Amino acid sequence: MRQRNFGNSNLKSSVIGYGGWPIGRGQYGDFDDDDAINAARSAYDFGVTLFDSAAVYGWGYGETLIGEAIKDFRKDVILVSKGGREWDRGNADRSTATVSTSDPNKLSKSIDESLRRLQTDYIDLFLIHWPDKTRNFSIPMRVLEEAKKSGKIRYTGVSNFSVEMMDECRKTSPLITTQIGYHIFDRRPEKEIIPYVKRNNMGMMAYGSLAHGLLSGTWSKEKKFGEDDWRKNGGNFGLYLWNEENISKNLSIVEKLKLIASEYGKSVCQLSIGWVLSNSSVSVALVGTTKTTHAKEIFSDEWIIPQEVKSEIDNLVMNEGVGLGLQGMEIAT
Repeated sequence: MRQRNFGNSNLKSSVIGYGGWPIGRGQYGDFDDDDAINAARSAYDFGVTLFDSAAVYGWGYGETLIGEAIKDFRKDVILVSKGGREWDRGNADRSTATVSTSDPNKLSKSIDESLRRLQTDYIDLFLIHWPDKTRNFSIPMRVLEEAKKSGKIRYTGVSNFSVEMMDECRKTSPLITTQIGYHIFDRRPEKEIIPYVKRNNMGMMAYGSLAHGLLSGTWSKEKKFGEDDWRKNGGNFGLYLWNEENISKNLSIVEKLKLIASEYGKSVCQLSIGWVLSNSSVSVALVGTTKTTHAKEIFSDEWIIPQEVKSEIDNLVMNEGVGLGLQGMEIAT
């Protein structure tokens, strides 16, 4: 598998990374813990050297499983986690919404908690998960810089921040990356985020490379989500990608993408990941799975898609798809 640097930093990883959102309980439906751990280990066997998690994934549970999965090869991989989101820790059913907070005491404590759950004494790349607009962005950045000095983290970044917010953050900490949703049906980063990343020699981590399952090739218009799956309501994503009005149209696009991929002996998953990585500003495309049976298709065959295939995909989706940043549909990042 190819490797890319995060901008002009010395941090380098495989271009496909294991995304830890699905492995957090209570957010992506039910799964078997052992199978999920083995799926992450299989990703490493296929050449994945970056594993991404966050404190809020399963309210700590996702980090715990990632820590268990990578403990035997921790020193050989890039470990990424995120903080700056709080949840109601007294709520046993974990159903309450999370909130952004850059309270320095809470953030500093959360880094220590993440280290314990991940079974490690350092995190290679630590990101502020979502912006806390109630405080100056220098506050969380100073906490991260202190964590760097103490050896708890190596590099800093942000996730879901606007370019203006990143400008403020970079006055205090030299961010090496931003993590943002980017896939065939979500082109919003192309407007401002990707040009910003290029100008400032940063990396970009693309999450949702398979459109949160829409591009897996396994959905039908009767697709149902459990109560413990955020996609049941879906927020902005579900509103545009898989609501009752748009699901048939977008699944028709997926079927056409399958045909394009099959001409090259590839799956629609491999096509979708290859499309994300065709943008040289993307350091790593994140893909998660809780099933070992899916790991081989996702991680074992990195497809460098030809330019004519990318153009065919773009023409198809831009003309017929319903998504974010497509056909004038703009929602705030």
